[in-house]
Amino acid sequence: MSERLDITQERCPMTYVRTKLKLEAIPAGALLDVFLLGDEPLRNVPRSARDEGHEVVSVEQLPGGTWRLRLRKKG
Repeated sequence: MSERLDITQERCPMTYVRTKLKLEAIPAGALLDVFLLGDEPLRNVPRSARDEGHEVVSVEQLPGGTWRLRLRKKG
């Protein structure tokens, strides 16, 4: 089971701020599905998550231009 976070309405830098807060609220090793929209969040959120030691499990394009980024919280 994974947690969900929709940041499709957010703009950088709030996209990663919201993601970071959600990651802090879930247990180590848990999965977080982040739904985002746009090129800038697609570049910045995975990079920032990796920089903090989290694993980028997958990046999947969904219909309508939305992306699903699956992260595993560092353990």
